[in-house]
Amino acid sequence: MPGRCDLALTDVLLPGGRVTDLSLSGGQVVHTGARLSADEVINCRGKIVLPAAVDMHVHMRGREQSHKEDWESGSQSALAGGVTVVVDQPNTIPPLVTPGAFTRRVSEAEEKSACHFAINAGYTADCDLRALWERGAMAFGELFAAPSSYGDALNPGELAEVLGSVASIGGLCTIHAEEVMAGLDSDLSVHNALRSPAGESRAVQWIKKQNLSSCRLHFCHMSTLDSVTNTGDSTFEVTPHHLFLSLEDFDPLDARGKVNPPLRSEVERRKILSAWERIDVLASDHAPHTLKEKNVPFETAPSGIPGVETMVPLALMFCRERKIPVTSLVEKTSWKPSDILGIPRAGFSAGNRADFALYGRTASPVRADQLHSRAGWTPFEGMKAIFPDTVIMGGKVVFHKGVFTHGNPSWIPGRGYIGPAPINNGADTAQP
Repeated sequence: MPGRCDLALTDVLLPGGRVTDLSLSGGQVVHTGARLSADEVINCRGKIVLPAAVDMHVHMRGREQSHKEDWESGSQSALAGGVTVVVDQPNTIPPLVTPGAFTRRVSEAEEKSACHFAINAGYTADCDLRALWERGAMAFGELFAAPSSYGDALNPGELAEVLGSVASIGGLCTIHAEEVMAGLDSDLSVHNALRSPAGESRAVQWIKKQNLSSCRLHFCHMSTLDSVTNTGDSTFEVTPHHLFLSLEDFDPLDARGKVNPPLRSEVERRKILSAWERIDVLASDHAPHTLKEKNVPFETAPSGIPGVETMVPLALMFCRERKIPVTSLVEKTSWKPSDILGIPRAGFSAGNRADFALYGRTASPVRADQLHSRAGWTPFEGMKAIFPDTVIMGGKVVFHKGVFTHGNPSWIPGRGYIGPAPINNGADTAQP
């Protein structure tokens, strides 16, 4: 056992009820029990100490979309919400479907991100999946079974082909499952009808039938209880907006509530909320757009809402109100995502990643002007939440009472990564 550590957390109340000290060094928990001599000590008496969250589903925008969000603002928003690892989606501009585009995305994140990050790769019929896998893609997708703001739907042949190819290299596919009916997308109720609960459920079944190669599947943003039931032995995520918001919470023409899959009726929302214990992963689908972009005629407004900073605070408040053990929240926001992605867990045992969020016990209303996303608004305005006052990443304090301190964020490549990319010799012609 080492005799000294970088940071010690004292009087930590573990989920099982025992109080202990945690000694952190070298980015890991090195000792649980009476603390070691430490360069810095934080007394956690009266705090809720949780392993920091892993958000499997964010869109960090950047480049020509930097007015919506970029790696700096989005990652700071994540940290302020108790999230130290984010998984960025590949439907960027340009999409991440070539090794060159993927490597440039990693470089941009390494330059600006305040938190750890992984990046998924996209898919087109002519892309080299193995090259993307070996370049460090965490997963492939989200693959779209229906058109969305930034993705085209795959036909049955394309879907079966990509699932087979990803299965052959041992990868993971993340799936956006919807059916979309033709019609004028004129308000929230119509949006819900065109992308119906029944259609989502059927899409899940259809995708499972195309998976003849038994590829590992993870279903994104499930919004109905029937869809959850149909996922079978695949993992799935649910978002805070599908758990805590319904279409009745918004004026029918208010595009701030426009998201894919849609917000459902209050009846549907309560059904999926009742399945809390069955949920594998809580993920934000943080997809920021500005208010200017949302304040246009409904049919032309983009789908997507910000949420990485409010995900855990809202869920922690929910667990307190329902008297749900915090272990259930940790499983959905930290441990299960880590297991699915194959990254070390944050936790309370020696050898665990030393990423923690320290929460007070006082709730406060969500206020857009106190959040850090460049979007500048939140659909959860006024809802009660419990925000962290201190966040630790890699054994170092990176956020404390609104102030960020530079840590040592790192890229977490996927399981297929074979090493640094070769120097570009001009063979990759993807647009920057």
